[in-house]
Amino acid sequence: MVEITRRRLLVSGGVGVGLVVAWAAWPRTYLPNLAAAPGEQVFNAFVKIARDGRVVVAVPQCEHGQGVYTTLPQIVADELGADWRTVGVEAAPVSPFYANALAADYLFGAGFDGMPERVRDERWTRDALMLTAGSTSIRRFEAPLREAGAAARVLLCQAAAKRWDADWRDCTTADGFVVQGARRLRFAELAEAAASETLPDELPYRIGDEGRLTGTAVPRLDVPAKVDGSANFVADIRLPDMVFASIRQAPHPRARLLSANLPAAQRISGVLHVVRNDHWVATVANNWWSANRALEALAPRFEGPRIPDDAAIARALDAALEEEGYRTAAVGDVEAVFAGARLVEAEYSVAPGLHAAVEPPAATAHWQNDRLELWVATQAPSLARSAAAEAIGVSETQVIVHPMLAGGSFGAALEVDVIRQAAVLAVELRRPVQLAWSRGEALLHDRVRAPAKARMAARLAPNGTILGWRARVAVAATGRELAARLLPGDALRRLSALLPAGSDGYAMAGAMPPYRLPALAVHHHPVGLDLPTGHLRGGADGYTAFFTECFLDELARVAGSEPMSYRVGMLGGDVRLARCLTTAAALGGWSGGVPGSEQGIACHSMAGSAVAVLAEASVDGSGQPRVDRLVAAVDCGRAINPDVVRQQIEGGLVFGVAMGCGTAASYQSGLASVRRLGDVGLPTLGDTPEITIELIASSADPGGVGDLGVPAVAPAIANALFAAGGTRWRHLPFRSA
Repeated sequence: MVEITRRRLLVSGGVGVGLVVAWAAWPRTYLPNLAAAPGEQVFNAFVKIARDGRVVVAVPQCEHGQGVYTTLPQIVADELGADWRTVGVEAAPVSPFYANALAADYLFGAGFDGMPERVRDERWTRDALMLTAGSTSIRRFEAPLREAGAAARVLLCQAAAKRWDADWRDCTTADGFVVQGARRLRFAELAEAAASETLPDELPYRIGDEGRLTGTAVPRLDVPAKVDGSANFVADIRLPDMVFASIRQAPHPRARLLSANLPAAQRISGVLHVVRNDHWVATVANNWWSANRALEALAPRFEGPRIPDDAAIARALDAALEEEGYRTAAVGDVEAVFAGARLVEAEYSVAPGLHAAVEPPAATAHWQNDRLELWVATQAPSLARSAAAEAIGVSETQVIVHPMLAGGSFGAALEVDVIRQAAVLAVELRRPVQLAWSRGEALLHDRVRAPAKARMAARLAPNGTILGWRARVAVAATGRELAARLLPGDALRRLSALLPAGSDGYAMAGAMPPYRLPALAVHHHPVGLDLPTGHLRGGADGYTAFFTECFLDELARVAGSEPMSYRVGMLGGDVRLARCLTTAAALGGWSGGVPGSEQGIACHSMAGSAVAVLAEASVDGSGQPRVDRLVAAVDCGRAINPDVVRQQIEGGLVFGVAMGCGTAASYQSGLASVRRLGDVGLPTLGDTPEITIELIASSADPGGVGDLGVPAVAPAIANALFAAGGTRWRHLPFRSA
């Protein structure tokens, strides 16, 4: 059989591949599909202005606490010259306008390896692949949102200029008014006429700093409703004749339902139906508590494959490291540098990471008049629509998705299992149904961040500098798994699967050290684990930064160097990361990490941003790590809203503490052993460390911040624990050797 390579495929593909490339280059025009309420005028795909002066911004990203319902409208309002008090927000409908190819490449790029970037991006755009992930919201949508605000401003100025018999170029906007000299007209007075004006060939953007909203801490738009309880989440949806469902699923994707005690379930008061198939069984009642009690009485049993236990996972990681890996990155000839030399070596491991979001998976569905309506908290509304349509065998045009606020998520809302199940229940019952997974079900079936193990090696010069660096990382190919699970029918993905497998870009993100090293090699050793994995906040950087920054700290100690200066000396031209390190050290009163100081430091770059974290930590009387203080210095480029940036970094720091000091997923006898929120070991207010965050002023383009706070926390804590007691903590979550 002829070996398949990317070149051979492209050459032998001939006309077929040529057609694919031509398809990607073929121009397409998309029209806005925003719905206008009475009195509203649609200006473009992102902006509506009403007769009462309200400016409504369509946001194509899921709001799950990260602040996109504020920062994205803030970009529009800044360019438009709107009064922030009049700005509102609504979830954008599914449309190619809102496709996020940047997030798609981050999540699924490994599953499309070998496909030209232009072809991939065009495919994701035409499929309206809307995604919230990878700290991409501002990076992906700042430009189109600014353009949308500028376009609406120009149209308003044109309408005002006609009334004044003036040149629209002499008009400007401020605080919700079009202004020319002493003359002023409210947006509300001009909206209807402005919507019918024609844009010039080139859009002028606002200049100057006076009256700008970018860079200011405007109040968050989502907070008041969340505080007074008027904000609606999936569990708040109430429809006439609605019923409630709870579900129990097979513990393994290929396991099947064996038996269930139907009479016992039907004896529970309020129970109306029991719906079952090969892979799950659901009880339906007039309230969720009765449905969940009936599920317990049902006591379903499943047969088939089981999830590997902790020992099997550890064996698989070790076995993968013994196999030949795929080279992810290389500089120079590290093997030649290592030949005959004395090496510094260390192993690190990371257990599966849990999502444990406040809101478990849930969906409300209603099937009527050959149309399915869904109310879901989803980070991928187009995938939700596709999954629901496929589950009940209808066209996607028959499915309407209403994106809801999410109570956290950390990546769990990318998955579509609960959406498929709710769609099936709605069609089966022929009445509105609200399906909510119990907390136990959410933990049992969490698609965890993949477990990983690293073998690190380095050669040091007599003066302590690093001559060679090698990292071998054993971890599942999560990017390919995500693409296969969430894009199962994609023809380009199936074509890419014909090519020889290589390193998984998602699974190895952040593994390339930021330091200027004369020779290095980074290898990915894919692990064949029968354990469903998914995206978790921080992504692969959550473990690759742990490997890199802990090992670098060990090298600094072997070299007899102070860890912060050791890092700065190897950063080469990375001024941003160096500034983060020196700023965190200065703010935190860095003592050099000397024995007994209880201080550790770490840094990381991702999503166009840089961060350094100084931690103060020790071991308490029970032998458990205690984190007393965290100091973070952040360079994320231009900050649209500094308060939101600080909130995201603070949330990421606490999340990182939870990943390091809490409880990871564990498996025994084919089942997850962590089944209650109280068993996850989440930080409480009482044990949350003192946190200081410094934003470094920067004129660079905005970088991502949603994940940025997570990766550097665990290594900073591990390094602090070494300074506190002289013991290296090389496993996440931390446990004594």
